[in-house]
Amino acid sequence: MKIYGLIPLVVALAAQAAAVGQAADWLQFRGTDNTGSTGAAKVPATEFVVKTEGAEPKNVQWSVELPFAGVSSPIIVGDRLYVTGVTGARQERLHVACYAKSDGKQLWQRQFWATGRTLCHPTSSVAANTPASDGSRVYAFFSSNDLVCLDLDGNLEWFRGLTFEHPAAANDVGMAASPLVVSGAVVVQVENKGDSFAAGIDAVTGETLWQHPRKADMNWTSPTLFHPPGGKPLVLLQSTHQITAHDPRSGEEVWSYDGKLAEISSPVSRGDLVILPADGLTAIRAGAGSANWEKLWQESGLSTGSPSAVLHGDRVYVLNRAGVLTAGDIATGKVLWKARVKGPYWATPVAVGEYLYLVNQDGAAHVIKTSVEKGEIVSETEFGEQMLASPAYSDGALYFRGAKHLWKIGSP
Repeated sequence: MKIYGLIPLVVALAAQAAAVGQAADWLQFRGTDNTGSTGAAKVPATEFVVKTEGAEPKNVQWSVELPFAGVSSPIIVGDRLYVTGVTGARQERLHVACYAKSDGKQLWQRQFWATGRTLCHPTSSVAANTPASDGSRVYAFFSSNDLVCLDLDGNLEWFRGLTFEHPAAANDVGMAASPLVVSGAVVVQVENKGDSFAAGIDAVTGETLWQHPRKADMNWTSPTLFHPPGGKPLVLLQSTHQITAHDPRSGEEVWSYDGKLAEISSPVSRGDLVILPADGLTAIRAGAGSANWEKLWQESGLSTGSPSAVLHGDRVYVLNRAGVLTAGDIATGKVLWKARVKGPYWATPVAVGEYLYLVNQDGAAHVIKTSVEKGEIVSETEFGEQMLASPAYSDGALYFRGAKHLWKIGSP
């Protein structure tokens, strides 16, 4: 482990962690603040049974069968869940559906024709990108590079087929970067061996605010929120060779960091701390309006797989694809403990209170108690179907999306 500077941030960051995520909404990939964590006090059920031979379901509030395929995560706005999916032999039909949080009843569903390329890997989907919301609208982005804006009742506000402007923007396994909504802009990142670009789209009108070319390389990371104290929020765009911070309205580049970075797991930030999936994990301190950043530590023992790191309290958690969960100290990068759980993993865990909720590719879920000296598995269950989507949290319950079903898990 390399420590470049000790930071007096533990108390401040822990306080910020308690303040963030109190709202019931889970507005985008890895939650409203992109950390995979919530400061909410109400913990979901730490033991639940979904599908086990000879056992009755336990702490499953409802489950519904989905009418489409997809691996995107659900998002939550108020008392509703929003989910995307696809149908058709070539996944050419794009779906956005809304469900009641209370009982899982489908409230509406909208369908659109894909205008871009729909070829993708069998384990993925054209509906791989998690939608996002600003609390007033839902923005659904698909691997076909189609961006749909709906109001919360499903009325179409605008539609952008970005492949019309970038016909070479595609790859053979599909795109997966989820959109980020910040400061009235919907930021999309489309990086591949062909026409790579990032763009800011006006959230209300659908017009392009800015557009930048990106390096032509395979990359599936998602735009990430960075909101340092006292400054305007920025957007982090991570490529395999560099991460750049941009003003979401103008697209202006504020600072950049060069290095070998992951092509699937995305960065995570809180305050002026940014943790990058680079050489394991690398922590930097950056500001809102300065091109300068300070490298704090680098730890190769905190290596990510496909899941992104989770920032919770004074710790960072990483889960590699094989199923090794590692906890690190965010101030120093020191590895605190490792625990082995069943892999492989694609979904990013969710942290609530002193617990981490994990679900692997085959649908095996684990609940890990993190407050003990080493991570302790307190329960495990089987969903019985493929699970690549990250869970969403709201009001003391977790929402899991599988290949065929949507579940709400929580205590009565």
